[in-house]
Amino acid sequence: MPDGSATDLRNRAGAPILEIQRAAFLRHGAPDLAHRRAALKRLKGAILGNRARLEAAAQEDFGVRSPIETDLIDIGPTIQSINHMRANLGRWMKPRHRPTPMLMQPGKSVLHHQPVGIVGILSAWNYPVALALVPLATALAAGNRVMLKTSELAPATADVLAEMLDGAFAPDEVATITGDAELAAAFTTLPFDHLFFTGSTDVGRRVMRAAAENLTPVTLELGGKSPAILCDDADFVLAAGDIAFGKTANAGQTCIAPDYLLLPENRVPAFIEAFTAAIERSFPGGLADPALTTIASARHHARLNALLADAAAKGAEIHPVLSAHEGAHPRAMAPTLVLNATDDMLIMQEEIFGPLLPVLSIGSIEAAIERVNRGSRPLALYVYGKDRTAIDRVLAGTTSGNVTVNGTLLHYAVDTLPFGGVGDSGIGAYHGVEGFRRLSHAKGVFHPGRRHGARLLRPPYGSLAKLVRRLMLR
Repeated sequence: MPDGSATDLRNRAGAPILEIQRAAFLRHGAPDLAHRRAALKRLKGAILGNRARLEAAAQEDFGVRSPIETDLIDIGPTIQSINHMRANLGRWMKPRHRPTPMLMQPGKSVLHHQPVGIVGILSAWNYPVALALVPLATALAAGNRVMLKTSELAPATADVLAEMLDGAFAPDEVATITGDAELAAAFTTLPFDHLFFTGSTDVGRRVMRAAAENLTPVTLELGGKSPAILCDDADFVLAAGDIAFGKTANAGQTCIAPDYLLLPENRVPAFIEAFTAAIERSFPGGLADPALTTIASARHHARLNALLADAAAKGAEIHPVLSAHEGAHPRAMAPTLVLNATDDMLIMQEEIFGPLLPVLSIGSIEAAIERVNRGSRPLALYVYGKDRTAIDRVLAGTTSGNVTVNGTLLHYAVDTLPFGGVGDSGIGAYHGVEGFRRLSHAKGVFHPGRRHGARLLRPPYGSLAKLVRRLMLR
């Protein structure tokens, strides 16, 4: 690409806005508590004032997505997160005293959290409100200025967000960038003070490489294959209902959706029966049910069908739950169990991101742990059972972003818990105080006393210096 084109692309990606925001940050410094709480209140008011438009935009982007689902899984968690930050921000901002070692006495050690400066956010299409605005709210709570690149794969929501945020914030405080994937790539090359990305692992690698050129720290919220483990003593009716919800909420297009199921072979028939009953109870209208969210794009729909075809060709039994129905959207997809799944199938190698659930038989909890640990570390893990010893073995024997015990998805909505991945599923965590700290600089400040001992340890070294050396090297 010629230099002129590259410069033009970076300008369209917001390079001039970044300089405007940086100048404003240096001019005004860190905002106080009142300013930050007011910004969060303004953001909440903008969301609630545009709620109907955001619901309609999500419906347009997805094809079918009921307004109540958008409220429950996208807008609602965003509002709750903002409420939690506003309520606790004063406590989080207070300088914290740290113990001062005996050899550093007399003195006082204090930790201050200050804004990093300008935060760039690349949001995702699958939860186009929450995955844009929760990071935005977190950055504002930490006192930063923000440039938000919305996802081009949810264009209707992106347009509403841009207009909404432009009306609520000055561009030197919050600026929204819209455009295609090429523009998003240029956005990652800008010298932000922190870059926050939500998306796939492959794209996350590219984002991190681009950020490294500027030594920009990153938070990467990625995905992966999140397992659900059912112990022999699990409540299978409860588990099947939860997992059915986890695979149909947003049509399974959720980074923490259960991606595959591990359970004892003799319990597979009971699970199939309970899962089928839960799906049919939730969607009595079949594939035409207005509560059944559709797959967001024709390309993604074709990819999911290709996963099913590959699994069937390699010996899997495909068990769709809902039947075709006149009037169904062309991208409606039946929740489907993939029985007898094996590791050579593409559906066991890629993050599914849809309402398909591979089912694998296991002989023991140890076998389930070994199977999970053979893959990349997942963003989420779910385990069902009554025996606390077995549950604790799973918790101790696996490493994942987060866990819900006897439930699915729910840990995301607990704002007092950090949310984030590990390894291929991400770097860094946010939500609540962890998000505030992630987008802040923790600055340690030491105040030595006037008679601090270090002032007595300067050359020429005498007996006191030798005594201190002996104490330090014990």
